[in-house]
Amino acid sequence: MTDQLLTVPDVMARLSVGRTKVYDLIRTRRLVSIKVDGCRRIPVDAVRAFVLGQLGDGA
Repeated sequence: MTDQLLTVPDVMARLSVGRTKVYDLIRTRRLVSIKVDGCRRIPVDAVRAFVLGQLGDGA
């Protein structure tokens, strides 16, 4: 199951964006995340949904 949860640096690499941008996406609820013992984790499906949503917006 943990292979389905990404760290912020993992998401940074996958989206080619910086740390601040990833946290901004989380803060604005454009990217779903959870906390596991105080550590932020992002489900792989949330990253996939975000990318697909961006493609659907014509971005």
